[in-house]
Amino acid sequence: MRWRLALLVAAAMTLVLLAFLVPLALLLRGVAADRAVSAATTQAQSIGVLVATADPQSLRLAVEQVNVDARRPVTVYLPDGSTVGPAVGQTPAVRLAARTTSFSVEHADGREVLVVVQGLPQGTAVIRVFVPRDELRKGVARAWLVLALLGVGLLAVGVAVADRLAVMVVRPIRTLATVSDALAGGDLDRRAPAAAGPPEVRAVAAALNQLAARIRDLLRHERERVADLSHRMRTPMTALRLDAEGLRDQDEAARILAHVAALDDAVTAVIEDARREHDLPSCDATAVVAERIRFWTVLAEDQQRPVEADLPDGPLPVAVSAADLAACVDALLGNVFAHTEEGVAVAVTLDPRRVLTVQDAGTGFDPAAGARGVSGAGSTGLGLDIARRTAEAAGGTLTVDRSPLGGARVTVTLSALTEP
Repeated sequence: MRWRLALLVAAAMTLVLLAFLVPLALLLRGVAADRAVSAATTQAQSIGVLVATADPQSLRLAVEQVNVDARRPVTVYLPDGSTVGPAVGQTPAVRLAARTTSFSVEHADGREVLVVVQGLPQGTAVIRVFVPRDELRKGVARAWLVLALLGVGLLAVGVAVADRLAVMVVRPIRTLATVSDALAGGDLDRRAPAAAGPPEVRAVAAALNQLAARIRDLLRHERERVADLSHRMRTPMTALRLDAEGLRDQDEAARILAHVAALDDAVTAVIEDARREHDLPSCDATAVVAERIRFWTVLAEDQQRPVEADLPDGPLPVAVSAADLAACVDALLGNVFAHTEEGVAVAVTLDPRRVLTVQDAGTGFDPAAGARGVSGAGSTGLGLDIARRTAEAAGGTLTVDRSPLGGARVTVTLSALTEP
């Protein structure tokens, strides 16, 4: 935008300078020609006085003195047919002037100035002064060079001023763009300077700041609302814990209490995640996936499901929080346990390239499933959406296709943790 504004000003100034300098250059050329013709006419008139008053010898000496400067040669055509000065034959203009009056005529190589002296005893004498084209344009080239330099200088000054003005406009706009990118990246505390740039840019900056503040307030309100809703779940969990403690079968009570504790941890993680604003989520994918596999293996043993796990030997950092990754794994494994028959095998693979794959040997489901609220098995359709949003939040993707085992295969691609 900055260079476009400078180019626009340069084009406008070029048109203005051409409209001003071209007529001025033509005027200067005309003035130079008129000056040369005027000087030649004055010179011819001075010789005309001598033609009318001086003797032939004095006239010849005067003409020779004038012709010492050969820039404008002078020739006098006397009434008796003789000439004084350079021997130049009578031109049509000389013959015409002898019958009429004084005038000048333009030629390809200069201008012919003719002055008539009448009232002589022998008749009419004609004085011819020839002004070469170089004399007619004397000083014109220098004047045109000065005008050209002046035009270039004015154009350069105009473009420089336009560039400075463009900077005053473009710089605040670039600042607005930077702030917008920061807001899009989640930094809702960034604000644009409201006192920079022209009034229109300042108005946009003020509107952007108001929008950022409004978005931040709405997000905080939603976080608190989610935290409040999650906290309300603690009351039924407390009742469930009390009921479990009242069971006579201690093993059954311990199992239910463990599930209640896990649910309590999940609710706590939701509350903490809802109130978390500025952090760089990360976790060891190997440890999180292994822990969730151990959790689901207990239920798999009850249902006689073979569980195959293939995990990296060492840590595998990914750009997602442990709670989100655990929720993703739980959603994928929960789909397998909920929508396949008991005894159906399940396999979990975590590739060192940060690719998580969950597949089963069931009947599979529609690959179009996974959109929020869309399910191929009569459920709410939120499980795959949770996994998809976890992958996208980490800069990855989620795909659904057919597994070599015969059932469904869900592949979640995560991204590596990068330093800020």
